[in-house]
Amino acid sequence: MTRWIACFPLLLTASQAVAHPHVFVDSALRIETDAARNVTGVELSWAYDEFFTLLIFEDMGLDPDGDGQLTEDELAQLQGFETNNWPADFEGDLYLASQGETVALGAPEPRETRVEDGRIISGHFRPVPGVAADGLEIRQYDPTFYVSYEITRGVEIAAPCRAEIEKPDRAAADAYVQKELQSVPEDQFEVLEIGEQYADRISLTCEPSS
Repeated sequence: MTRWIACFPLLLTASQAVAHPHVFVDSALRIETDAARNVTGVELSWAYDEFFTLLIFEDMGLDPDGDGQLTEDELAQLQGFETNNWPADFEGDLYLASQGETVALGAPEPRETRVEDGRIISGHFRPVPGVAADGLEIRQYDPTFYVSYEITRGVEIAAPCRAEIEKPDRAAADAYVQKELQSVPEDQFEVLEIGEQYADRISLTCEPSS
């Protein structure tokens, strides 16, 4: 995600049985398609939890009176705060696969960032190189699971295509983490890439042409 998050990978010891994320994001996706039912882009909207919002405000010197309301100048400073700090090798915590093959995404393009009910809601757009929507799988996760994404705000795609969201099996994910931790010495720290186990899976299907 941003430089604030990228600095804090999830560190676990063998004594920790379950992974605990530290940043929580309620996500929404809008999937753009063309007349041939190819996906040409994904617009993401991330609603950060209240505590992380406060950390961003503090880091950027915003909202000094602590009322949770930003002035127009402060909102202008906040625009693009994620994409302005986007590492060159950062995948953006968004992964697309078509017929088992990874789909490369274009560079992020910032969209509106606003504050609602004490939470930053930021948007950005990722171009997609015209891959067929039917059968496409989309997952959104932080590999280290420091950030927990949950698609609680919906997925939008034009008919005749539709999106189905499959929630992760958390018991199975926890069991996977415990198994991975067995290989970590008790007195050592290890960065485990377990976020995929807790990811929502979006599957796209399109009705055949009439």
